[in-house]
Amino acid sequence: MLTNGIIPFAPKGPTGGLERLDDFPTSILESDQPIQHGLTYLEDSKHGFTAGVWDCTPFVTTLHSYSFNEFMLILEGSVTIILSDGRETKIHSGEAFAIPQGLNCQWKQTEYLRKFYTIFEDASEHHDGDHAALGIVRPDPRGRLTKSPPPPTEMLLSPVPVQHAHEWFVDATGQWAVGVWDTTAYRRRRMPFPHHELMHIVEGSVVLSDEAEKTHSFAAGDTFLIPRGTVCDWECSKYLRKIYCVFRPKTAAT
Repeated sequence: MLTNGIIPFAPKGPTGGLERLDDFPTSILESDQPIQHGLTYLEDSKHGFTAGVWDCTPFVTTLHSYSFNEFMLILEGSVTIILSDGRETKIHSGEAFAIPQGLNCQWKQTEYLRKFYTIFEDASEHHDGDHAALGIVRPDPRGRLTKSPPPPTEMLLSPVPVQHAHEWFVDATGQWAVGVWDTTAYRRRRMPFPHHELMHIVEGSVVLSDEAEKTHSFAAGDTFLIPRGTVCDWECSKYLRKIYCVFRPKTAAT
């Protein structure tokens, strides 16, 4: 599924229900087999990028190397990630986190959980580096940001905004990143979006319209995805802050 068009994320999918997924291999479980459901909103199989919504009953995995880079926003429930050195990180409903590909960890879920996610599976050998240096990534939505370059003036239909950002994680290939970004009010011309990006609005609101003149409005608490190549504009009338997960496939891989 590779969709061109702005995708609002709904916790139970656009039609109110998720699809039953296949069981986990018993070899990776230290618990009974859970029941999992999901829905893929975007699948760019050429580049190993997927985004969607997933839910599951309680389960515990064995300690293993995480198979891909994954960003998650917990909608309901909680999970504890246990590293090979015994360190534990518990993530609750409303919180975002990322697990780098290759991290040796265990997933311990003692209650029902539902989440939004994006996945980038690096098929190269880039992730075979220093796994001991990896850890759970927890972007602070209210953390301190540093000033970042504004959009080029030729793209703007408003005064130049003031923008800040902090990148919490970039994968070994430099294509997949998780961070927090903010901006003052501005309006940008309609143009093809240069990458896949999942955005979760922390503060403020934004209105986007696509080439079919369809308008999309998002406010604090909303999550949406703009697929690479989607033609759209951007207008926020006041300060906006977001958590983002962006995937910029290398030119050579396109």
